[in-house]
Amino acid sequence: MPWIQIKLNATDDNAEIIGDMLMEETGALSVTFLDAKDTPVFEPLPGETRLWGDTDILALYDAEADTSWILETIKATNLLAAGFAHKVEQLEDKDWEREWMENFHPMKFGERLWICPSWRDIPEPDAVNVMLDPGLAFGTGTHPTTALCLEWLESLDLQGKTVIDFGCGSGILAIAAIKLGAAKVIGIDIDPQAILASKDNAGRNGVADQLELYLPENQPESLQADVVVANILAAPLRELNQVITSLVKPSGDLAMSGVLDTQAEDVANHYRDSFKLDPIAEQSEWCRISGKKA
Repeated sequence: MPWIQIKLNATDDNAEIIGDMLMEETGALSVTFLDAKDTPVFEPLPGETRLWGDTDILALYDAEADTSWILETIKATNLLAAGFAHKVEQLEDKDWEREWMENFHPMKFGERLWICPSWRDIPEPDAVNVMLDPGLAFGTGTHPTTALCLEWLESLDLQGKTVIDFGCGSGILAIAAIKLGAAKVIGIDIDPQAILASKDNAGRNGVADQLELYLPENQPESLQADVVVANILAAPLRELNQVITSLVKPSGDLAMSGVLDTQAEDVANHYRDSFKLDPIAEQSEWCRISGKKA
């Protein structure tokens, strides 16, 4: 089916707020952020004011969406300056899933861990291989945040340990932990689609009996693990710092990602009282915060 895409320019301070507003108030089917410095997506039309912010926002809508109403709704929020730059485009109808599948290749993390699309051949049969079909959930290894967490897990000795994947998405981190030697892994996610995707991928990898999956309201009380990894976003990492901290056993390890370099210090400060933190790791402006619980 055809789609309509609306492009906007935002600043560091308001991009996330605008993205949330587009999803919640205007019915955007998806919202994508691009680096406006490296990937300029449009030139302003006559009379428009480009904010020259750091982020361009691409919002996707059904072709029948009322773009005039959407733009008026955006204006009414006062999140952007009057006369803000925007562009409305009709997207070519194509098989996006097939195009994505053709470009998703096996990837290596650390010395021995491979993430392999389930429809491709395994490059190193004797390595630690995770076969992945993300389905509707986030997490393929292609994003820097997932890569940072996979590299961290690969660096640990997980033999016999319990691991919690907080915000498990496709199950990629949870399954990798099992394949790397963890005795038991628990995946938690607020999205039922993520639970289904994680369950399917665990079965595909023959580790379903080692993975427990819960929505937050169903997880066991007083749950704790030797290792906790949380690849979510900066805001919930800040807001849920006590919840996440409580999941880590004394002397246990924690890694968090989904955090931009401009957000990393603030997020880290929410955990410094409880953890001895490592130097912040960075990849393509995304960061991983890790440390050991006191």
